Amino acid sequence: MYRNKTCGELRIEDLNREVTLAGWVQKIRRMGGMIFVDLRDRYGITQLIFNQEINPELCDKASKLGREWVIQVKGKVMERSNKNKNLPSGDIEINVLDFTVLNSADTPPFTIEDDTDGGDDLRMKYRYLDLRRNIVRQNLELRHQLAFETRRYLDSHHFMEVETPVLIGSTPEGARDFLVPSRMNPGEFYALPQSPQTLKQLLMVSGFDRYFQIVKCFRDEDLRADRQPEFTQIDCEMSFIEQEDILLMFEGLIKHLFKAVKGIDLPDFPRMTYADAMSRYGSDKPDTRFAMQLTEIKDLTVGKGFGVFDSSEYIGAICAAGCAAYTRKQLDELTEFVKRPQIGAKGLIYVRCESDGNYKSSVDKFYAPDDLGRWAARCQAKPGDLLLILCGETEKTQKQLCELRLEMASRLELKDKNTFNCLWVIDFPLLEKDEELGRYFAKHHPFTSPKPEDIPLLTTDPGLVRANAYDIVINGVEIGGGSIRIHNSDLQKKMFQVLGFTEEKAQSQFGFLMNAFKFGAPPHGGIAFGLDRLVAIFAGLDSIRDCIAFPKNNSGRDVMFGAPSVVEQAQLDELHLLSTYKK
Repeated sequence: MYRNKTCGELRIEDLNREVTLAGWVQKIRRMGGMIFVDLRDRYGITQLIFNQEINPELCDKASKLGREWVIQVKGKVMERSNKNKNLPSGDIEINVLDFTVLNSADTPPFTIEDDTDGGDDLRMKYRYLDLRRNIVRQNLELRHQLAFETRRYLDSHHFMEVETPVLIGSTPEGARDFLVPSRMNPGEFYALPQSPQTLKQLLMVSGFDRYFQIVKCFRDEDLRADRQPEFTQIDCEMSFIEQEDILLMFEGLIKHLFKAVKGIDLPDFPRMTYADAMSRYGSDKPDTRFAMQLTEIKDLTVGKGFGVFDSSEYIGAICAAGCAAYTRKQLDELTEFVKRPQIGAKGLIYVRCESDGNYKSSVDKFYAPDDLGRWAARCQAKPGDLLLILCGETEKTQKQLCELRLEMASRLELKDKNTFNCLWVIDFPLLEKDEELGRYFAKHHPFTSPKPEDIPLLTTDPGLVRANAYDIVINGVEIGGGSIRIHNSDLQKKMFQVLGFTEEKAQSQFGFLMNAFKFGAPPHGGIAFGLDRLVAIFAGLDSIRDCIAFPKNNSGRDVMFGAPSVVEQAQLDELHLLSTYKK
């Protein structure tokens, strides 16, 4: 056998035991006539000791070892004279009696340590080396633990795990599909699933009652820190339920995960309507770990001759506690921040609430101290605080204030990664209108049920219809969302009409689902969690890449495999495709 113990399990109780270990050489240190080697495997690090006086031949052999060489070691467990309290095995070391080199190794392109000297692109190119680092491996172990506990919880509540196809038909109403050409059906394409949405609904029609799947999904979207072209969902569906049943069941799942994995007992999750979230935080995924809520002050600003405010639909402020001493340079930086194209504000107004009770503002010549005092009172500002004000169209300005709020929270270090604020956001709009195209699109997807009391509005004023939908948010990150589904064929037809589908298009894309509803579809609903985002929250990561074994980079490329790549024309010919690539 290559080993009878791992590098992470030996303790002081194992003194004088003869053991066999195997792993990678992490570090080599030479001190006088001694050589110390840190041997690493997945489970930890154990220090090896070679003594020139006792065994010079073995010591000379050890001196030729290099970093990341794979070796097998036989030796005796000894107590360390200089114990390492940072290692679980730091009380002991192995007095090596013999060792075998199983494989030599080239010098790695970066150090295999937590504080590595490798940049993102280099580490992604050699991801198999990056995965040897403790900090990355621990993220994958955490991911495994979350998936395992998810299965444990759902199994205990009678959910059945069912695999659904990866090659399906395209549904271009959502995000962009990844398409797969069919060799046996020239000119036709499969799509990789953006989610198993329609398939899990069909399972409810089939009477499976409670389904889940930890499943790969694919969306051809522009990338950011919390997006990858392929990602993993915890996908769930239930029959004979109402919204309250879903919220209680999956709030229970999140509480179970935090308790089982982090030992944290979460309180019950508050619920916030979409309208309330937008008015108070400017976001449908509010971060409630800190204050700085949005405050509308439009009614306090009009009629004073400041045209920018007088012509604005909405004027909102946030109060940054203790920031009245911000310098002109800091205020200019914030102004440039909100004027970035990604945010799109035209400028920033500020009011300093000074410690002596006076106010200093960038609009002093239009507003008297009493006016500014009323703004401060509305925002519950205290002496020493700073008001930051934006104006414009309501929803657009609220979103801009949200970005400014998050930026201020980062500057003030208010985003404590060891605090977990969870909440449900409910009562989303069912539809959103594209003014340029003059048509409605589903806010979530076209199978989301409207609130029963709002169904008549589908005919008279679709924009006011609220969805029977819900998102679960942790620390400002949407980690799951779902809805009660439409299970009635007539209502589903009506929904397609509102979305501008012709009867032929609806039948072509979703006829299989509508036909299935005719054979007795139960009331049903579900939710899907982003496993990658959930792991990132648990691990305190800003990006999901380091909790995915082999992620893509910010351009959607796998720099290790060199994918996507050009393929031979012969392969394209088999698929009846022409190459558009030119060297």
